[in-house]
Amino acid sequence: MPTSDSVFLLSHVTLGTLAVVVGAIALGARKGRKTHVSAGRVFAICMGLSSLLGALLGALKYETFWITCHAGILGATLVSSGVLSIRIRMRSAKQGFTAIAVVNLLNSVGLFAAGWYATSLPDTRLFGFAAEDYFFLFAMAAIALAGDIRMIFGEEISDKLRIAQHLVRMCIGFFIAAGSAFTGPGASVFPEAVQRSGLLSLPELTIILLMLFWLWKTLRQPRPLVAAQ
Repeated sequence: MPTSDSVFLLSHVTLGTLAVVVGAIALGARKGRKTHVSAGRVFAICMGLSSLLGALLGALKYETFWITCHAGILGATLVSSGVLSIRIRMRSAKQGFTAIAVVNLLNSVGLFAAGWYATSLPDTRLFGFAAEDYFFLFAMAAIALAGDIRMIFGEEISDKLRIAQHLVRMCIGFFIAAGSAFTGPGASVFPEAVQRSGLLSLPELTIILLMLFWLWKTLRQPRPLVAAQ
């Protein structure tokens, strides 16, 4: 009979895999069109649920999945703020960004502390993960926190900035999901030769390049590529 841990893990992996598939559709589709919007909604739901399950799994199985707790928290805040960024005119949007900023701040501090502590250990690894892994997630959490602060204290948030914030947050969330599936725990399902070839890093590189491309197109346009929500 499956244990609760195995159910959490299976649900986390299944939702994460679905998030990767629909995330690719949303990223590749023309922005603002029905395909992009529909795929984006499914991605946000799957990524949000997968992230929350990952955070819970990491807390319960901290000996082997602790970093998953931090990654899950980061993924959930990125998706939440990504949705809020295109609905900034909602009265509660800035209050939502404030709550998310607090979570990102605590998560950033936890990641930095974990990475710093890992550097003091003989093998520079904490719960099976290298100090660099914690510092990498810390950098992404810090970037997200800086964006939260900008959205909270910005007197005028232009449509162009809202779309840019949405794009960056969703793409980083997509990057985390793809990393988990191809270079993280999900890499174990691929043959060893494929794991060593470096091919599994290509999806993450592709996401970053596409994010930079769409960010460039968004910021150079006189009007945003996506209509205001």
